[in-house]
Amino acid sequence: MKRRTFLKNSALAAGVAVAPAGLQTTQVSGEQKDFYELKVFQLSGGGGRNQLKKYYTEAVIPFLNKRGAKVGAFNEYSLEEPPVMYILHAHKSPADYYEAVQAMKSDPAFLEAAKEYSQLPADSPVFVRYETFLMEAFDGIPRFKQPDENRGLFELRTYESYNEDAGIRKVKMFNDEELPLFEKVGLHPVFFGQLMAGQFMPALTYMLWFKNMEEREANWEKFITSDEWKTMSGKPIYANTVSKVKKKFLIPADFSQI
Repeated sequence: MKRRTFLKNSALAAGVAVAPAGLQTTQVSGEQKDFYELKVFQLSGGGGRNQLKKYYTEAVIPFLNKRGAKVGAFNEYSLEEPPVMYILHAHKSPADYYEAVQAMKSDPAFLEAAKEYSQLPADSPVFVRYETFLMEAFDGIPRFKQPDENRGLFELRTYESYNEDAGIRKVKMFNDEELPLFEKVGLHPVFFGQLMAGQFMPALTYMLWFKNMEEREANWEKFITSDEWKTMSGKPIYANTVSKVKKKFLIPADFSQI
């Protein structure tokens, strides 16, 4: 079986539903859209943060950059303990993601650069555990958008749906109507992804950036009070598409490329 066919079938097996009649939108090939790998590290302590930074700056980021991917690194806005770090790998396609994961097992330059990290002793772990979420970019925003240099706050939001059809309708709402309004009112997108594997399925996750919390509060107020939002949110086709909203506020780590 060819790799790209395998990836397509794997995506369906991971829980990507087919839109029912009447809900089809213009589709973009998976090979033309980003594929996001979001890792959430439960760090072992301050030393774990420093070791993870060293591993990424010396090994992972150079490795992924050669393959056209970029890496975002974020700490929690509250800086609570024990520390948590969010790492985003923005790949150019599902095939690029798969090939990078496989190459990490055998690429001599990467293995040499990662040697110190890989050989850390068991009594000095970098993390307790980490979760991985895999996402396919929305048709309406097929490539991640680089924030401005003055970005100081990121908002990571996950919308859970009560079933697959509700999730598909919410993605359609973003693609067809919400994304232009986000741009208009200053809810600056970084990425929008439909969850293909992770803890909260069926769900979607997206990230926004702001200069600070004050800008975030002001621009969300513009959104929820806009006539456009009131009109689209009242349409029957979008009813009951979101059953739960999770949000995290993040700040960029000093080695983040996003």
